[in-house]
Amino acid sequence: MSYVAPIKDMLFDLQHLAGIEQIAQLPGFEDAGLDTAQAVLEECAKFSEQVVAPLNVEGDRNPSWFKDGQVTTTKGFKDAYKQYVDGGWQGLQHPANWGGQGLPKTIGSLCGEMVQSANLSFALCPMLTDGAIEAMLTAASDELKATYLEKLVSGEWTGTMNLTEPQAGSDLAAVRTRAEPQADGSYKLFGTKIFITYGEHDYTANIIHPVLARVVGAPEGVKGISLFLVPKVLVNQDGTLGARNDVHCVSIEHKLGIKASPTAVLQYGDNGGAVGYIVGEENRGLEYMFIMMNAARFAVGVQGIAVAERAYQQAAQFAKDRIQSRPVDGSMKTAAPIIHHPDVRRMLMTMRAYTEGCRAMATVTAAAFDAAHHHPDTAARQQNQAFYDYLVPLVKGFSTEMSQEVTSLGVQVHGGMGFIEETGAAQHYRDSKILTIYEGTTAIQANDLVGRKTSRDGGQTAKAIAQQIEKTVAALKQQGSADALVMAKRLDAARAAFVEVVDFVAGNTKASPNAVFAGSVPYLMLAGNLMAGWQMARALLAAQDALAKGEDAAFMQAKIVTARFYADHILIKVPGLRDSIVDGADSVTAMALDAF
Repeated sequence: MSYVAPIKDMLFDLQHLAGIEQIAQLPGFEDAGLDTAQAVLEECAKFSEQVVAPLNVEGDRNPSWFKDGQVTTTKGFKDAYKQYVDGGWQGLQHPANWGGQGLPKTIGSLCGEMVQSANLSFALCPMLTDGAIEAMLTAASDELKATYLEKLVSGEWTGTMNLTEPQAGSDLAAVRTRAEPQADGSYKLFGTKIFITYGEHDYTANIIHPVLARVVGAPEGVKGISLFLVPKVLVNQDGTLGARNDVHCVSIEHKLGIKASPTAVLQYGDNGGAVGYIVGEENRGLEYMFIMMNAARFAVGVQGIAVAERAYQQAAQFAKDRIQSRPVDGSMKTAAPIIHHPDVRRMLMTMRAYTEGCRAMATVTAAAFDAAHHHPDTAARQQNQAFYDYLVPLVKGFSTEMSQEVTSLGVQVHGGMGFIEETGAAQHYRDSKILTIYEGTTAIQANDLVGRKTSRDGGQTAKAIAQQIEKTVAALKQQGSADALVMAKRLDAARAAFVEVVDFVAGNTKASPNAVFAGSVPYLMLAGNLMAGWQMARALLAAQDALAKGEDAAFMQAKIVTARFYADHILIKVPGLRDSIVDGADSVTAMALDAF
């Protein structure tokens, strides 16, 4: 089934929830108002729908393949990447002084969603390059920036992220790749990195690898990790490509999903050492890598929304076309399209509400990032940065777990046909599974939420957000419609449960860490559900206001119905999660280990 970018919903979020016109008041974004956003989104939609989306099934059926040290990507992908570069999409939200367009992340994230919806395997390559660019902008020397940044921003070269090793997994303290200082200021790297997305491919003449490694003699653990830039092909002083560096792909993985994306095992230093260049200072590599990881974690959350959107569109179309059984209300005397059946409608509404709620949450989060980096007022920057930091693990964790539920429902709507690969519903389900794992599993996101984002400040950021939610509850009550009052009731109950959990986490992490971390993932799911539900409540208010003004009645009415469904069927889960976290912690650790 073809993909159609949900531009109308994206523009609604930009205008009514993210405040794109307010973002356009920030220094550097003066030309990035609603009209610009619409023009950019429409162009990105054309590219995503016409160029990238048709390759999605082909990439699943005929994945990238590896032979004699070379990776050949799925037919059509290399040409699509050239069109992506020629269109300037890689530099969309990167600085103009390095060849980018300097647009807000708020617009860039929605463009990212379209490309990810169209073809997740294809979009992973530019997503990783984005992360490498962010790390270089923050910590690289002027010399490294001059050599590499412009070509990364243009997409002429691509970037990766090299963290994981066979023995280390997510425990970066166990990283063993070593870096030996050289007389000319460079380093030679030796080691193995695994799970490197687009670590080898045939799109570009060079691939730039940011690599975590230990300088010989560095402290043990995470304190001794440094970040290095290791090009696949060395770059001469005049900017031309020189000799092949000593980093080689030795295999690619055979995966459950995202099959067209080559996931490489890279070997460094088998022939004398791979030449690398320090990024920033020695032993601060993890700090710099987290810049990449935060950018990537947000982007992965957007991937969850993207795959959910694609699965929803396909399921909705199938439900309109598939004829089976008479409606239970007797309204039709013959078999009808299954969209007439209440449970199919429940599944489709669940898919739609989750997807729209998470899109709204991610768009508002991106707006906070833009304000944190561009607002002229220091206090406003700090407030937006705290909000963004709190939301990132929710965007990543909740949106990706949501995508698993939505893509599973997509298979269910198809019935037996969903279990057959030819329909394509199963691909979305398989592709989405990795999203809850890479760039930190859901538990790792939850540990971050508990430790850095809640316990560290005693829950102050979380409670400040709860106060904002309280204002939305008051606005819903003042609006007074039946839908608004139901949403107010559900949202307020969810907010109260959230505050109780924040108090429990902030008050017990040090004294009873097992009890708190036993509920860390449920806390993430509770908070993510609430934040998405809060945005749906704001959307309901905006849609009712627009409806009263006679604006796009069909769309606004659908938005109101979707928000009401979110309140009745999804937001209502939050108080139950509170009980499992606060009251149910002991039962998680009660079982004797030898009983498993």
